[in-house]
This record gives sequence, structure tokens and C-alpha cells, in this order.
Amino acid sequence: MGRYRKIDTRIWNDEKFNELSDDAKLVFFMVLTHPNMTALGAMRHTIAGLAEEMGWSTEGFREAFREASLKGMIEHDPKASVIALPNFIRYNGPESPNVVKAWSTALDLLPESEVTNRVVMRAARLAEDKGEGFAKALPEAFLKDFAKTSPKGMPNQEQEQEQEQEQKKNPPSPPTEKATGGGGDFEEDFCEAYESFPKRKPSHNRKEALRAYQARRRAGVTKEELLAGVQRYAEYIRADGKEGTQYVKTAAAFFGPDEHWAQDWSSASGVVDLSGKWTWDRVKKSAERSGMKGYEWLQTLDGGAKNRIMMDLGI
Repeated sequence: MGRYRKIDTRIWNDEKFNELSDDAKLVFFMVLTHPNMTALGAMRHTIAGLAEEMGWSTEGFREAFREASLKGMIEHDPKASVIALPNFIRYNGPESPNVVKAWSTALDLLPESEVTNRVVMRAARLAEDKGEGFAKALPEAFLKDFAKTSPKGMPNQEQEQEQEQEQKKNPPSPPTEKATGGGGDFEEDFCEAYESFPKRKPSHNRKEALRAYQARRRAGVTKEELLAGVQRYAEYIRADGKEGTQYVKTAAAFFGPDEHWAQDWSSASGVVDLSGKWTWDRVKKSAERSGMKGYEWLQTLDGGAKNRIMMDLGI
């Protein structure tokens, strides 16, 4: 485990952070600087255990922890005992490809869970964004481990190398501009998703959307996941009568690293009645209808509905 953490001083300008109570801020810093926190921004721990370390009651710690979780600053899988910080690796990224190779050791310390899968996906995308040297370190030291923990798996480097060698021996005919749209790989997959995307004004930037889509596909997200996300979002937008307006997310943002495609837009659409005051009991009842816990259900809502309900809750 690293002995040091990088903390951007601009955190004190961050709206979400400043909206936290003093207890929630302390909990966030405690998780961020915890000795068990791995280089991937996740660790194996429990709320009860962290509360005991700080000398707090479990319920008091849980309430402060929940505040940060509702803001999307902490992720938690209580069944697997995994706690993660989504932005950790953004500020504590690898300084060399050798650090990336060591990520497999950190991954071995984390139980299999959906939170762990998201941690790995974020790390893979960061390495890809940092350049070829970092990206090449992933398949041998990281993606093979990820294939064991996620049914989605990741690209196989040996298979890709064999395909590249085969293509050098028997190069395909150069594709036409019409066939590729200037976008390269995953173009056919992208076309289906892009055509299903709700229209907006001003219109989408197709090239930027394609680049974002390709980045997700190269990171291991399947075309089925992305298309299903587009279809859920399109249904949500049309149910709210927003299609053709500036309130539709750009396709580039939708396919971007914030994972809008993974949200349960179908549950956010037509279920949330913003009339009247929201209480925590009302949130729990709405969550139960979707088979979720209260804080999980809140994360599925779009920004406007989520912010309104959180204001009513005093969060």
C-alpha cells in the first residue's frame, strides 16, 4: 500500500464536497488516507470496522458514510466488503508502466464484486488515456486478472497479436471512407447505437461520439451494454418529451467515462413523482419497488430529480 495520497487543494472549491457535513468530510478523508487503500482506489473493509477504528458508533459512521455515498464520492458493496473512491485513481494515477504492472497485486486483495469491476474499468481507461506504454502494460499484468473477476472480460493480447500478424500476411483491401466514416474500429456497432440515440438541438457531434464509443469498447464494454443503455435513455427522454431539445445529453458525453450508458434510465422515467415533499421513508418505498436500497435507487435518477429529492432530505 502506498504511504502517501495526493489531494487536490481545489477539493475545497468542490460543490459536492462542501455540501457534506463535517462528519462526512472526515469520513471521506479517513477512507482516502486509510492504510488499506490500494493503488486502485479500493480496499476490503466494512463500515463497522472503520467506525471502530475511529471510535465512533456504527450508526453514526454509517450516516456520515451514506452522505458521501449519495454524492457519488464513495462506492460500497456491503456483501463483498469492498469500499472504493471513484476519483481516487484520477488524482493518484500511475507514474510509469511499471506501476500499472503492479496493479494485479492490488487487484488480488479485492473480492469479486460489481464495485471491483468498476474500479478495474476506470483503471484500464486511465492507462489507455495516458499513452501506449501504459496501455501495453495492462493486458499482461491486469486485464488477465480482470477476465477472472468479470463475465464481460477484456481483450486478449495474444489473440490480438495473432490477428495483427495474420493481417500483415494477408492485408485486407483498404476500406472506403463511406464504410468507416473516418472512425476506424467498432464503426458498425457504433452506427446501430448512434441511430437509436434520441435527437437533440444543437445536433450531436458524430466524430466525438464515435471516439468516446470506441474508447468504451476498447475498455471492454460490450456493444450490447451500450446499445441497451441508449435504448433505456431514449425511452426516458421520449417519455419526458425532451427529444429534439438541448436537454438531451450529447452522444459523446453519454458514451464518455462517466458511464451514463450504465444508468437505469428506465427506472428514472415515469416512476418519480416530484410533487409533495420527499422523506427518507418515501425514498425507501420507491427503492423497494425497483428491488434496490434507498441510496442505490437515488443513484439511478437523473440530476434534476436526484437533486430535488436530496434537497428535501436535507442532504
